[in-house]
Amino acid sequence: MMDDTNPYLPYTAKILEAWFETPGDRCIKTFKVSFEDEKVRDTWSHRPGQCAMVGRLGTGESMFCISSSPTEEGYLRFSIMRAGKNTAALHELEAGDTMTVRGPLGNSFPVEEWEGKNIITIGGGIGQAPLRPVINYIRANKDSYGDLTVLYGARTSEDHCFKGEFEEFFSEGTTCHLSVDVEEEKWPHFVGFVPTLLMEVSPSPDNAIAVTCGPPVMINFVVQNLEKLGFAPEQIYTTLEERMKCGIGKCGRCNIGNLYVCKDGPVFSYATLKKIPEAFA
Repeated sequence: MMDDTNPYLPYTAKILEAWFETPGDRCIKTFKVSFEDEKVRDTWSHRPGQCAMVGRLGTGESMFCISSSPTEEGYLRFSIMRAGKNTAALHELEAGDTMTVRGPLGNSFPVEEWEGKNIITIGGGIGQAPLRPVINYIRANKDSYGDLTVLYGARTSEDHCFKGEFEEFFSEGTTCHLSVDVEEEKWPHFVGFVPTLLMEVSPSPDNAIAVTCGPPVMINFVVQNLEKLGFAPEQIYTTLEERMKCGIGKCGRCNIGNLYVCKDGPVFSYATLKKIPEAFA
């Protein structure tokens, strides 16, 4: 629920918890936040796949996906990779500090249209963040869906986000396939790139929806492999949230073809993107 009278006016949110998902120069830190204004907290509503502008007063703001499902009530989660001035400033924040949030922005994954279908998510690196709300929404409403299959890979095991949730998947019976790009000692799962993992798992396209997010080159090869497996373009979805800038269609910097990612997306079916070669450039 963004302020209709001033879409540039952010809400303030207190950080309840903050922790690092991954190490290194481009580390990823997750923030669990709650709005300070009780009215905003009670009326906020978002859907899987939507984004928000997140900032620190005096530094600036950037676009991030909301990495929590609407079924996780009372808080939001943002998983942020350190990649520049603003994200470095956000990484300095800890529990008890405040950040600014504007949103929710963009469209969402049509999860109601997918009821009764098998859902396959295919993520790479930080691309798992926009898939996490889909996964947890399906888990919370499992009686309305078929089988849930999670495929997720990263450069190394340390680069996996949301590691603590993998055991939950295994224990509850959710099919989960993990991968790393290069072989590691004692790594018990698949070794290879995510598109190769997809072909190894070879999910059936029958009554299925595939949702993917990761580096553009990964998405490109994942989509090609899904088509090889028999998935129609209408069965494949992705999000281009990393292209969003202002989030409200004013700056014109997120256009692909005749589409604006912030106004027409960031969630698209491949049936739409297949007509736009620069979508995965």
